[in-house]
Amino acid sequence: MTEATARDGLSDFDPHTPNVARMYDYYLGGKDNFAADREAAEKALSVAPELRAGAAEVRKFLARTVRYVANSGIRQFLDLGCGLPTRGNVHEIAQSVAPEARVVYVDNDATVITHARALLETNPLTKVVQADVREPKELLSRPEVRGLLDLTAPVAVLAVAVLHLLPDDEEVLRIVGVLREAMAPGSYFVLAHAVGDLRPEVTSKLATLYTQSTRIQGPSRPNLRGQAEVAQYLDGLELVAPGLVPLPEWRPEPGAEWPHATPIWTVGGVGRKI
Repeated sequence: MTEATARDGLSDFDPHTPNVARMYDYYLGGKDNFAADREAAEKALSVAPELRAGAAEVRKFLARTVRYVANSGIRQFLDLGCGLPTRGNVHEIAQSVAPEARVVYVDNDATVITHARALLETNPLTKVVQADVREPKELLSRPEVRGLLDLTAPVAVLAVAVLHLLPDDEEVLRIVGVLREAMAPGSYFVLAHAVGDLRPEVTSKLATLYTQSTRIQGPSRPNLRGQAEVAQYLDGLELVAPGLVPLPEWRPEPGAEWPHATPIWTVGGVGRKI
């Protein structure tokens, strides 16, 4: 193990323990997963078969929101808890609108960091940072972030399917508050959060399963809050219509299926700092 590897935390890689990012990759039909991930994912799917559709809806929501804020003039993106690279990554969508768009990807997972750096090492308009979203002040002061993003200008902060992995309600409010304070006027906050009050008989079982069988342990385990609690994370921002809604309802593409045939219990919304 090299000194750099130890410093970056990349020695944490463990193919024998189910990993949330790799399970999510499996739901999406990806190949960056191992037997332990597939076994845990299949257990989750036995409880909630809609997880595959839900994961796909998260990616579709991310694409629509990135395209929306890019078309609204945003040229800087901070993607928190970015997950494993897949089709339709943030930089690809943003740069399809504005080739000069800059993206910083943030995750604390060794697997994610390794894959993302390998994919993006030749792209000068992207950076991959291994950091903990629970330390937002430290994250925002990192040289890699400051070197690519100008936080005195508008930026899009993406918190898509990450905050529900943090159990402490007050901590999440603190994190969101720090991020909101750091955002320049004209910035956007993009939020997607699984909620527990749309299908509680399923989501409570899933939260227990994930906590017991994956690397979401100790200070990181699912908290599928209610919609009213999640709405607090957009307080103080100007909500973009249609507000905080189930993901398929947020500005669907023409011809998209609705009402959705599969239960989707993740809500999303976009807020603009005035």
